[in-house]
Amino acid sequence: MRWDNLGESSSALFGTDVVSRTFDTPEFRGITFHEVRARSIVNRVPGASRMPFEWTVNPYRGCSHACVYCFARKTHSYLDLDTGLGFDSQIVVKVNAPDLLRRELSGRRRRGEHIAMGTNVDCYQRAEGRYRLMPGIIAALRDHANPFSILTKGTLILRDLELLRQAAEVTDIGISVSVGFLDNELWRTVEPGTPAPERRLDVVRTLTDHGIPCGVLMAPVIPFLGDAPEQLRATVRAVAEAGAGSVTPLVLHLRPGAREWFMSWLGHHHPHLVGRYERMYANGSYAPTWYQRRITRQVHDLATEYGIGPSRPRETRRIAPPAATPDSPSAPTQLTLL
Repeated sequence: MRWDNLGESSSALFGTDVVSRTFDTPEFRGITFHEVRARSIVNRVPGASRMPFEWTVNPYRGCSHACVYCFARKTHSYLDLDTGLGFDSQIVVKVNAPDLLRRELSGRRRRGEHIAMGTNVDCYQRAEGRYRLMPGIIAALRDHANPFSILTKGTLILRDLELLRQAAEVTDIGISVSVGFLDNELWRTVEPGTPAPERRLDVVRTLTDHGIPCGVLMAPVIPFLGDAPEQLRATVRAVAEAGAGSVTPLVLHLRPGAREWFMSWLGHHHPHLVGRYERMYANGSYAPTWYQRRITRQVHDLATEYGIGPSRPRETRRIAPPAATPDSPSAPTQLTLL
């Protein structure tokens, strides 16, 4: 899955041509999009993964959210692309993803297996506003009544609200919004391409107001920068006020590719913490088990206090359409949660 001489000219990837484009608009300035026609779109998760699902769909590679900790950075090296600025600005777009998914769903031997999206890079990153791949993807899953989940930091998911509602009438769906902290100064430096945390919580509020269940992945909880008790309390309280059905904490993990980029960021913005991080992550990509358990216990206690609970893996709920009422055809639609 590598290519040679990636640039403005076409080159081979997945056995097809790559068309590279730039757009002279403020939201896309400095970003190059590499349009490819993928050979497959439903991917099996490696058995050794910690993920609670087996299949994923990823219409993009690379992400303009530019989160300095993103574990997916390493995947850009498989294409001989830079895992730092290149990951943020060289975006691979699988332009045939909706049609390919519909074909693969029709031909799969095993039906009805949960498909997770947004678990590698965000499927509602900035590029989606131009390429509009997700409406076709959701429609294909809806038409096959195939259960799915979406994890996002993007507010663009609200564009597809009606499609999500339709899908929820026929299959189990799960929507999670990632909000690790509320600190605006931390957000501007560590997640510079994402909508502000408050705007993401507005997404949670809007989805739940429309009867679509939504949880919050409180990720990442960043040691020494976003883990103070008052910070955790403020975040969980805001999550509860937004109407989230669950909150699940996830402590920052630093895999190869992301680790180097994050530590460079840390040395520039918080040099006094470099030594503490080197000690905390000395044994691998994950924070010590005792620390993870402490954060999880604190967040779960706060969730209980504010009336929400931790989510279960692949938590999904189905929305049932209301029964027809001929005597009130103009009444607004009410959605019932099953």
